[in-house]
Amino acid sequence: MERLSEEQIEKELEAVPDWKRLDEKWIARKYRFKDFLNGVRFVDQVAAYAEEKQHHPFISIDYKAVTLKISSWQMKGLTDLDFEMVNHFDELYDATAK
Repeated sequence: MERLSEEQIEKELEAVPDWKRLDEKWIARKYRFKDFLNGVRFVDQVAAYAEEKQHHPFISIDYKAVTLKISSWQMKGLTDLDFEMVNHFDELYDATAK
């Protein structure tokens, strides 16, 4: 796992436009749900996947909104794994939010 260059990060972000760069190390997205329990179910799925990958995002639940924030600590920045994870999180959201 290698840290991505600025060019690679910009290219990856184009593919996930709902994710926002917070600084050189972090990206985040806020997901909105119809109700609190749908958000909690989403978080449960995110947690199971993160545990499987041994790569864990910061998770914040604010009533009907869930914010995920991710980075690769060991690499001190963003990696392919971060973007693999966010793509999966988006797929989970698409399946859960409906």
